Amino acid sequence: MAPKHLSAVLLAAGAVILALAVPLLASDPDMLQDFCVADYKSLNGPLRLNGFPCKRPENVTANDFFSDVLAAPGNTGNPVGSAVTAANVEKVPGLNTLGVSMSRVDYAPWGVNPPHTHPRATEIIFVLEGSLDVAFVTTGGNLYARTICKGEIFVFPRGLVHFQRNNGGAPAVAISAFNSQLPGTQSLAVALFGASPPVPTDVLVRALQIDGGVVEAIKSKFPLKY
Repeated sequence: MAPKHLSAVLLAAGAVILALAVPLLASDPDMLQDFCVADYKSLNGPLRLNGFPCKRPENVTANDFFSDVLAAPGNTGNPVGSAVTAANVEKVPGLNTLGVSMSRVDYAPWGVNPPHTHPRATEIIFVLEGSLDVAFVTTGGNLYARTICKGEIFVFPRGLVHFQRNNGGAPAVAISAFNSQLPGTQSLAVALFGASPPVPTDVLVRALQIDGGVVEAIKSKFPLKY
């Protein structure tokens, strides 16, 4: 094969590889216009997209880009002692295609935001009040943990298991930002013990090396969602 022809083939192959790799590396897809306010009504129809269709520009108002959903504290009166309030594309239609979202996390004294993952986003957390013990676990099983206080931040890499714990006797508050309009949240405990249909008990017995009765007792604390 002639050197010039070989170079052209290699260049074309490289371009194809890059074109295929970019969607795998990207988070949310880039927008192709100034904005694409989510049209929630479209969900009533047969059309389904990876995201939401856009409202017609003449139907868009400033309120589509506004929300006070993070203004009020969440109810931390639950077994884990925390409440997460999301401001994502499902709450703020103007976030559609912009690739960002936020959450407010309220913690009761000693409350925990249990181990979970965000499959579609990296998270950066900022402490508004209080002090938190934060950590994430790598795919190699390494724990990266430290304490962060008011005014400090910590980063949880995309897809890795992580958690936060209020380490004080007073309520704490944090704000999290994500590089996705809908980062998704998967709780480890709910995924293992509250899935519907349930994960077979014998699988959990072998995986966790515990007795079947213990598995069933834990499952009873996570009612199935149908």
